[in-house]
Amino acid sequence: MPPRSSWKGFLRLSLVSVPVKAYTASATSAEIHLRQLHKDCHNPVKYKKTCPLHGELKASDIISGYEYAKDQFVVVDTDELEKLRKQSDRAIGIDGFIADTTVDPMYYSGRTYYLTPDGPVGQRPYALLHKAMVENNLHAVARVVLLGKEQLVLVRPVDGLLVMSGLVYKSQVKSGDAFKDEVLESEVGDDELELAQKLVDASRIEDFDLDRYKDLYTERLGQLIEAKVDGKEIVAPEEADEPQVINLIEALKKSVEAASAREAGKGKKMAVSSRKPAAKRKKKSG
Repeated sequence: MPPRSSWKGFLRLSLVSVPVKAYTASATSAEIHLRQLHKDCHNPVKYKKTCPLHGELKASDIISGYEYAKDQFVVVDTDELEKLRKQSDRAIGIDGFIADTTVDPMYYSGRTYYLTPDGPVGQRPYALLHKAMVENNLHAVARVVLLGKEQLVLVRPVDGLLVMSGLVYKSQVKSGDAFKDEVLESEVGDDELELAQKLVDASRIEDFDLDRYKDLYTERLGQLIEAKVDGKEIVAPEEADEPQVINLIEALKKSVEAASAREAGKGKKMAVSSRKPAAKRKKKSG
């Protein structure tokens, strides 16, 4: 069954409108969600919406409001919210283009969508916009109404598709200046710097592949749940103590040696795997 789009509208640049569909990029099927239980009887905990005067409420009894002063609310009706929506709310309005290295990842909100053309009419302008962004190393800054509010987004080309990632506003991210007092100036010796650079070089990942990284915690949690369902006793494996860094130079030297050994090991594996099997000798007849 093909995935269902979570949003439909237009990707708009000036007078050009590209009909697009948005699909959430998050894959949540692998997540394990734990329920809250009563510790005595293991029944699930239920949450009820209540009013201090009238007790438990039904969904139809609940409206929205804003607390403008202590215990003072102004009611905001859903019909009034609808009146605020404009026709442009169904569009991802591109404000302009920036170099693809402009936005620091700390401003990514974590919500990402794949954008695809919505119907044949969107195919050509979609391809044109994608190609122009790829060839010029550009991302687009845009605004769109999602989940009932306007959001700042970044549209960028990824693996032949356009991807829309939510951004947070600068006012929503703490400035690093607030923490700079915690970092003291330290003298860095030439020997230490040379060893640190060797360690960085030896630890460089040339063929980075995100597929090599797995959610080990969720994997272990799944194994724990299966074991408990089967009635098995859970025994935590022993772990080596964290090494105490007493001498920084000595720690750097040992780290460089360990990283170099790992690299040498990788080289041997690659050499063995790339070696062609020897041809079988033909038996002489007669």
